[in-house]
Amino acid sequence: MHLTIDQLVRIASAGGGLKVDAKLKTVDQLVRIASAASNHKALLEIINTTFLTVDQKVRIASAGKGSVFFSDPS
Repeated sequence: MHLTIDQLVRIASAGGGLKVDAKLKTVDQLVRIASAASNHKALLEIINTTFLTVDQKVRIASAGKGSVFFSDPS
């Protein structure tokens, strides 16, 4: 089931935890979801982030205010 960005934002805003694949979203979309997650301290796991720059990860993490963690395959 593929959810829209608006649906992911709604879930995160309600406090629901999510796992999101960075390869399938833009940085702006990830920032938006992270910001929504921060409102209710929902956990947001972002996977497949090896292609993101440190600055992009910092931007996403800042929006999440402690709700975001990045997970990549070893």
